[in-house]
Amino acid sequence: MKTRHFPGSNLLFDFGAQSVEAYAAETPVLDLREYMSGALTASGVFFGLSGRVERRFVADMRGDWNGNTGTLDERFRFADGEVGDRCWTLTFADDGTFVATAPDVEGRAAGRQRGNAAAMRYRLRVPRGNGEIVVGMEDWFYLLHDGTLINKARMSKFGLKVGELVVSFRKTSTGAVAKK
Repeated sequence: MKTRHFPGSNLLFDFGAQSVEAYAAETPVLDLREYMSGALTASGVFFGLSGRVERRFVADMRGDWNGNTGTLDERFRFADGEVGDRCWTLTFADDGTFVATAPDVEGRAAGRQRGNAAAMRYRLRVPRGNGEIVVGMEDWFYLLHDGTLINKARMSKFGLKVGELVVSFRKTSTGAVAKK
């Protein structure tokens, strides 16, 4: 199964056994608007149902903000040679909730950030064979003291886990995302 990643509503999030509110006192404080501003790089792996790594990728990203609204352009390079792009548009509310859209996301992602964590849920259209499937995504982000942002995402279909994604993000000093 091929998946492309990266990075929203005013719901109080409780993802399974974990709640964003449980991280409210944790530091360093994660503000996705600050962290995803400027140039970023990411490295990630996708684990299939067996737990085996099925895909690896690196990505260059650029976030640009105007107040509480911004875009995150992503350029993915997969180990098998595939290249992909995604552009997120994100809008934050003062209470830490946010919404996000992207061309391959059905409707809007809904998310919340508190303390050193953020989480969001959305439905993603994923190419498969000659068509595509729609999977549910549950993304968790954790900011570490060294400035690394870790993302763990669960991908599900009909409520059953079909894979997991683990990604690390780092701020860089390079310029914009290279386009096709």
